[in-house]
Amino acid sequence: MFSFAFFTLNRIEGGKLFTMAKLSIIIPIYNEENTLREAIKKVEGVSLVGGLEKEIILVEDASSDRTGEIVEDYTGREGFRVIKHKNNKGKGASVIDGMKAATGDFLIIQDADLEYEPEDYNRLLPKLISREAEVVYGSRFLSEGSRKKMFFSQYWSNRILTGLSNLMTGMRLTDMETCYKAMTGEVAREIAEKLTSERFGIEPEITSLVKKYRVKEVPISYFGRGKKEGKKIRAVDGLAAIWQIIWFNFRNR
Repeated sequence: MFSFAFFTLNRIEGGKLFTMAKLSIIIPIYNEENTLREAIKKVEGVSLVGGLEKEIILVEDASSDRTGEIVEDYTGREGFRVIKHKNNKGKGASVIDGMKAATGDFLIIQDADLEYEPEDYNRLLPKLISREAEVVYGSRFLSEGSRKKMFFSQYWSNRILTGLSNLMTGMRLTDMETCYKAMTGEVAREIAEKLTSERFGIEPEITSLVKKYRVKEVPISYFGRGKKEGKKIRAVDGLAAIWQIIWFNFRNR
């Protein structure tokens, strides 16, 4: 049984004790009209360990389809915060804006494309709650089932980029490019002010900044999708990541 004494604030209303410990879930969104509602439903449906509350932060990155209309339905709804970009900026910019707006004791990043399973939050959170770690990555490579659901090129590009990242950071991660990066609110607030990458370079940039904290990995589920299903990352982004890994680690020594 994990102790929540270090992180849980309480309030009493009507003679009842309420927990105020909270997980901020940042969802960067761009052209996800086919999956967004289901993804949000999955996030809403997760019962978090320790009775943590949820703060769901939707960052709509000026989509060109009906995504903006869908996001509007959640504006003003309890438990949600909505950020809308006037112009498309990129996933990294959406993550940064979400992190700066987050108020939770813990934070996690969630894609809106159904590749990741929100029930896995409860695999990552215990290591943060118990203080075993300050940052937890959900690794697709620690699960045989998840590895088998990756495309060949995706598998090897992730292996190469993670290996290069480890060489630069001195860490021993198996999945640097994972979406599921969870951390304490304190860590999130510290690194949010230093992040600059507006596109997919946000993954190696976050990793270059969290290397000084206690970082752990846990296996997670994964359901890979390709370009036809709306996958946005391209080969050019993978090539750019090589330079970004080197640059961010040099800058954030």
